Amino acid sequence: MITDKVFLEIFNNRIQAAVEEMANVVLRTGFTAFVKETGDFGTYLLSPAGETFGSPLDTGYNLSLGIPAATAINAIKDWQEGDIVICNDPYTTGGMVTHLPDIHLIKPYFHEGRIIAFGLCFVHSSDVGGKVPGSVSPTAYDIHMEGIRIAPVKLYEAGRLNGQVLRLLLDNSRIPEQNQGDLNALMAALNRGEVRLKELIRRYGAEQVEQGIENLLEYAELKARTIIEDIPDGSYDFWDYLEKGPGGYPIRLRCRMTISGSDIHLDFTGTDPQVRASFNIPTHNQQGHYMLVPALIRYFRTMDPTIPWNSGMVRMVSNYAPPASLLNPQVNAAVGARAATFIRVMDVITGALSQAQVNKVPAAGAGQACIVMMAMTDPADGKSKVGVIQPICGGSGARPMKDGIDGMDFAVGHLRNIPAETVEAEMPILIEQYGLRKDSAGAGRFRGGSGIDLRVRILSPDTVMTARNMERMEFQPWGRVGGGVGGHGEAILNEGRAGERSLGRIDELLLQPGDTVTFLSQGGGGYGDPYEREPKLVLEDVLKGLLSAEQARDGYGVEIAGNTVDEAATGLLRSGTAGSSEAFSFGEARETFEALWADEMQLAVINALSQYPLALRDYLKRQTMAEVEKLTRTGEAVTPQAVPEVMEQLRMAIGLR
Repeated sequence: MITDKVFLEIFNNRIQAAVEEMANVVLRTGFTAFVKETGDFGTYLLSPAGETFGSPLDTGYNLSLGIPAATAINAIKDWQEGDIVICNDPYTTGGMVTHLPDIHLIKPYFHEGRIIAFGLCFVHSSDVGGKVPGSVSPTAYDIHMEGIRIAPVKLYEAGRLNGQVLRLLLDNSRIPEQNQGDLNALMAALNRGEVRLKELIRRYGAEQVEQGIENLLEYAELKARTIIEDIPDGSYDFWDYLEKGPGGYPIRLRCRMTISGSDIHLDFTGTDPQVRASFNIPTHNQQGHYMLVPALIRYFRTMDPTIPWNSGMVRMVSNYAPPASLLNPQVNAAVGARAATFIRVMDVITGALSQAQVNKVPAAGAGQACIVMMAMTDPADGKSKVGVIQPICGGSGARPMKDGIDGMDFAVGHLRNIPAETVEAEMPILIEQYGLRKDSAGAGRFRGGSGIDLRVRILSPDTVMTARNMERMEFQPWGRVGGGVGGHGEAILNEGRAGERSLGRIDELLLQPGDTVTFLSQGGGGYGDPYEREPKLVLEDVLKGLLSAEQARDGYGVEIAGNTVDEAATGLLRSGTAGSSEAFSFGEARETFEALWADEMQLAVINALSQYPLALRDYLKRQTMAEVEKLTRTGEAVTPQAVPEVMEQLRMAIGLR
């Protein structure tokens, strides 16, 4: 029961100030570029039960609502003042951690012998060991390939450092000094949070602070429920894909979102089984898990900007992912590239929500956060270096009332770019091009955001590049209500020179001095009929270099003559043309794939696979899809009902049990 709304508003502001201050401590004192420039870290305050009641909005990584911290907290049986627990293992933390580079620290905040709250923070380490620099490879097929694993253990016990635990982490990293610096930044943030909480206790008393924590969570829940009640009851299905999974086949994520009063249930039945690759998300079916709900909480916050940013917003969200599926894998599945999957989950939830709230939800954005990393020996000083070059995102989807944002997708808006000067000062490379990509935005009454054009020149021998989370290289960001698709991504080696070739998705690439790699990221999908866009806005995009005159004519029916619109020619181009109002436009690549692999066919494959041991599922999926495609090419139609028989014949033919 919320009894004092005036105090609650004051308390909320003080908590928000505290977590923002904690985040700024990390930002200003962190060592790696991924922390001090990109901002891939988080600082949070948790209730004794493990719910996030304080989370920064302006600094760091704000995907904090729905963190299942209870398992990690309960793993420590004898919390003492001065303790700091360290962990990075997704399985022993029950899904609080979702891949190994995210090193978490937890500190209890005591008052008179009892825990009032916990401080939680994490940093995305640029390297924790594993098979590739940066520790994340899409082709890793178990977690042992991805780096060191640390179950919850005390790094500090009653204020005393456990040097052996620290040494274990640092000795298994390619960048021990930088990791040490980032850990020091996290500990400073935890200490700052403790100071601020104690100030609140001195001012208001422990009981009022504890009541304030619970009331903050309750207030966010009440406001979120009010928003949900405005969504029509019903079930809404949507699915989308990751590309080039094992065997080259797309990996599907499917969700049925059910609205019932003020409750939301997300059922991921029909999502593909866990894969022999690193795209799995270890949610452990934790309810309202923070990797499943970001699209919802962003919608809530958009509809009501006053709602407190805490885990009360997801108390009414329940979810189910089948065991051994992509979103609920069994222990030891590889999880390093799970960011690609959680971004696609956001697209899936957005697609489902847009069916319920047709005129309130945007088109799909770029759908990737491609983290480009390099490792080399710097010829200038002989030192080995590992670092992030840039998080390459793309344009956001167009909104029902406004264009998309250029160069940044809503899904990963927390990631900041790294200035070219900083990258060049720290790594032996040259940034030759960094700007917006022409003709990448999806056409529409409101256009999508433009993608990124980045070209990097290598200056050091035997440089290893990794680029994880490259997606939407074939299936384009979808448009809404007649809007067009955004451009798909590309990566090109030595563009415009002898030996130029398309790279597709990059896992690990060996480069030599003089080589260049060009990244062309995706534009967001458009919203509404492109022929309803004002010609002067089309002209502005042409003059800014975001749109070619050819695309202005072909995509928008606008003829550009010099620096003006040819009104007469534009009128002729647009006359007699019936605009599309289809709910979604998915693009040729996806439509071609789904001409055979319709929803019913894919569900038939998933259902048939559930009858076999986990060890056979990924293999049998690939073989079954290949066989169905082979039969189709010979003119034989395969129905969903025939899929189980095809799969069983394949199993028997190779003697699998």
